[in-house]
Parts: sequence; C-alpha cells; structure tokens
Amino acid sequence: MSRPTISEISALLADLANFRTRGAGSRAELMNRKADLLEHIAAARPDDAEAAEVAAAARARADELTAQD
Repeated sequence: MSRPTISEISALLADLANFRTRGAGSRAELMNRKADLLEHIAAARPDDAEAAEVAAAARARADELTAQD
C-alpha cells in the first residue's frame, strides 16, 4: 500500500473545509476517506505505532458513522 499523494490529501482537506462551512457532503464518506488516507500512511510506516493507532481510531469512527446512515 502506497502513501497518499499530496493531491489526495489536499482534496480531502478541501472537502472537509467545504463540509464545515457549507455542510456539503456526507460526514460518513469524508470520515471513510480520512481513515483510508491514515491507513495508507500507517502502512507505509510499519514501525510507527502512533500512526497505526490514529488510523485504527479513524476507521472505528468511520465505521460508526457508516452504520448510522
């Protein structure tokens, strides 16, 4: 699994900002994208326990939001 690109991260940040200011988009979809990016980062850094922990927390939250939809 490769690290996310700058453009992928930038697109997510722009969509998150749009969600916060305009309420546009799906919170569950955005959280899933965030979790995906964090999982890619964690996979690229297998020695970084904190990255894995943050990715796992993001995935758990994304799963919660998805279940609520």
